[in-house]
Amino acid sequence: MPYIKVISPAEASGRLAKIYDRVTGPGGQVDNVLQIHSLRPHTLEGHMALYKAVLHHPRNKLPHWFLEAIGVRVSLLNECDYCARHHSVGMERHLRSEPGKFADCRAQLDQQQPGEPFTPREQAALRYVDRLTRTPGRVGPDDVERLRAAGLADGYILEINQVTAYFAYANRTVTGLGVDTSGETLGLAPDDATGNWHHL
Repeated sequence: MPYIKVISPAEASGRLAKIYDRVTGPGGQVDNVLQIHSLRPHTLEGHMALYKAVLHHPRNKLPHWFLEAIGVRVSLLNECDYCARHHSVGMERHLRSEPGKFADCRAQLDQQQPGEPFTPREQAALRYVDRLTRTPGRVGPDDVERLRAAGLADGYILEINQVTAYFAYANRTVTGLGVDTSGETLGLAPDDATGNWHHL
């Protein structure tokens, strides 16, 4: 149960109802992480804009499954079961064409230091993700240089940073306000091209 009042889609009116209409998925579902913003609809709009830009924008260059993997890793480190569960489903969807890879990678995300089948470059990215999540005040230029040395250009580094930072925000929204998966179908996401919502 959420810790604060939530206005459900059935109760919504005005601006909130219009926003809910835009973010409604199949079967009329509005994810609980979105409904938690109902008392301040402008924060829901901001959340959705950031989420779509960071994870689902067609101009992102890193593979979608790996962006989802970063989200799962950050959520696990932050003990946010809600986001870890949702984005594990997203990660699995993007890896359907590679049988076995999801299970192997997902298992590694539970380890102290994820290894294969993540590539050395991906492992370097996950080490940065861990450092930024666990000890953000200690991140410095040497951490970025290690990413470059692993073969990651600055645009990729920005994407890794932004997904990590977004999940720090989302995890704290969820855990700090008591958001859970009650009544939800896991794994809805906006289509990368159209922005419309669909089952993963």
